[in-house]
Amino acid sequence: MADGVEVRGNRVRVYFRYQGELCREAVSGDATPANIANAQRLAGTINYEIQQGTFDYARHFPNSPKVKTSTLGYYLDLLLDIKRNEMSASGYRGHASKVRNHIRPKWGNRQAESIEHIEVTAWVQQELMAKLHNKTIRDIVNIMHQTYTLYRSRNRSAHDPTTGITIKLPDTEEVDPFNREEIEKILTPDPDLQQEINLAQFMLWSGPRVSEAISLAWEDVIDLEAGIVRFRRAQVRGHYKVTKTRRSNRELKLLKPAHDALLAQFKLTGHLPPVEVAVTERDNRTVRKSRLRFVFHKTTTRAAWTSSDVLLKNWWVGHLEKHGVRYRSPKNCRHTFASQVLSTGVAPVEWIAEYMGHTTTAMIHRHYGTWIPRRAHDQLDIIAAALKL
Repeated sequence: MADGVEVRGNRVRVYFRYQGELCREAVSGDATPANIANAQRLAGTINYEIQQGTFDYARHFPNSPKVKTSTLGYYLDLLLDIKRNEMSASGYRGHASKVRNHIRPKWGNRQAESIEHIEVTAWVQQELMAKLHNKTIRDIVNIMHQTYTLYRSRNRSAHDPTTGITIKLPDTEEVDPFNREEIEKILTPDPDLQQEINLAQFMLWSGPRVSEAISLAWEDVIDLEAGIVRFRRAQVRGHYKVTKTRRSNRELKLLKPAHDALLAQFKLTGHLPPVEVAVTERDNRTVRKSRLRFVFHKTTTRAAWTSSDVLLKNWWVGHLEKHGVRYRSPKNCRHTFASQVLSTGVAPVEWIAEYMGHTTTAMIHRHYGTWIPRRAHDQLDIIAAALKL
């Protein structure tokens, strides 16, 4: 029997080595001399195409299980299965949405090896750039890159069509905090919505992420009279999880306005019964049940806020408009705290980074550099005095 052809019983198969793997595929028809001769010609054609780099597995064997398990869609599914256990629920939803809405419709049914760099580049430049922000496009390209990394773990000689595609991002927008006049307007007393005012005051003067503020529980208040709290969880779209990083799990002593808001809130929710919630740990797999009494409730439902989106749509937008404050999102309360404290020139940048749960001071310099006083001349005077110059 010629190389590349084998007969088993009354069946004929061709075999060949492709991408480092020995492949065997059945040829239709019985093992007649004519079919064996056809199989020999097919084996020769396949080996020639492999040498020339033009072999298309799906064209020769469209019903082969190898074809079905070599589509990009197959590897996208594998990647999503991995990401489901690695990412937070909100992060995974974003990942899956980009696969479902952008990558799979375009490439899911294609053989992964057949997708060329020039095709992906044209798709990015002509289709994605026309309708998506650069950050979203970069995330999509990165997902494809990760998919090909997974694909190449099985097909080591395969190419990655995303190699060399770089998506540049615009400069980060400067933060736009509220000034003291706007803060006073935001905190205008409203007897009918006192809990919302307390929440705004607390965020403006303690600087948590919105997701951390709305998931704060009385069990996290270490000393109510002294105003000491611990941020140790966040809540995104109704899903509770531990804080973003270990550094974000922090214990703080509150400034007086934030402390006053906490004391006022205790009268409203401090004696309510706890509710049971599931909190996902940092491994995104372990889930622990906790019975918590949440500090800030939505006045109309008398229950904890379910997400920052609800806060935004149901109260924040209308509240700013009502009091003549130019719209910025609730996360600007965090920016406002940082800018107000930094502008005093008293607090070191390192202290601000630790207080706000940043992993490094680089984030503080990048976002709030405008409010960091420039005191180089003062420092030189101090150095000169110390050196007796």
